[in-house]
Amino acid sequence: MFNTKTSTRYEGKLTKEEGEQLLIQEKEKLRELQEKLYADGSQSLLVVLQAMDAAGKDSLIEHVFGGVNPQGCNVTSFKTPSSKEYSHDFLWRHYLALPQKGMIGIFNRSHYESVLVCKVHPEYNLSEKTWKSVKDFNTRFWENRYESIRNFEKHLSENGTTIVKIFLNVSKDEQKQRLLDRIDEQEKNWKFSAGDLPERALFSKYMECYETAINETSKEYAPWYVLPADNKWFARVAAIQIIIDTLEKMNLQYPKLSEKDRAELQDAKKQLESEK
Repeated sequence: MFNTKTSTRYEGKLTKEEGEQLLIQEKEKLRELQEKLYADGSQSLLVVLQAMDAAGKDSLIEHVFGGVNPQGCNVTSFKTPSSKEYSHDFLWRHYLALPQKGMIGIFNRSHYESVLVCKVHPEYNLSEKTWKSVKDFNTRFWENRYESIRNFEKHLSENGTTIVKIFLNVSKDEQKQRLLDRIDEQEKNWKFSAGDLPERALFSKYMECYETAINETSKEYAPWYVLPADNKWFARVAAIQIIIDTLEKMNLQYPKLSEKDRAELQDAKKQLESEK
């Protein structure tokens, strides 16, 4: 069970230098597994990343998936829904972004925003046009949302998509320092938004929503992994190992050629070798 008091710092024996070297080694293993997933073509992997602002989602994607073949990996960053997206149910746009078989799909923010930012700001739900008043967003409403998410993820898991959900658990103090870095370091200025501060003021409320959402939806078919994110290097190492372990458990296989196909390969080899 996750709660708001869960540690945000790594306090083990692995050093930063050891972790960074391990990450390099594991990236090669991930590349090989991704190639196998692509060749197998019968399953897909969906990685869901959620976190508070400045927790390191973007940099984790860069450092963990930087070595995989881009043809076999798609990243979707979900922003505020468009008017078209609001004209459908809250899961519709996420269905459109799901990875096809043989692919890794990464959701940078996800369908969970509907029980996070939309729970902190329930008035946002009115844009769906189904609801008449914020009074409609009672306990039953949120229970239905969690149930919809569980059903969505169970359906995916039963149809060839393995799901890994990662929450980067950053402290409010560490978030403050990273936001200050975005202001102080010119090359990071573009990352800072004035809207970050009003949301930061709601940090505790967001964490309560994360606690409920994670505990309501962490299931065997779609588990949550809560990673201490005050140390970015450790979060990256932990994330890549979780993803590698997941891919290894998927029992991926390279396609096996039939006797006929193997014979044709040998014929092709002879033709190529006989060329002058």
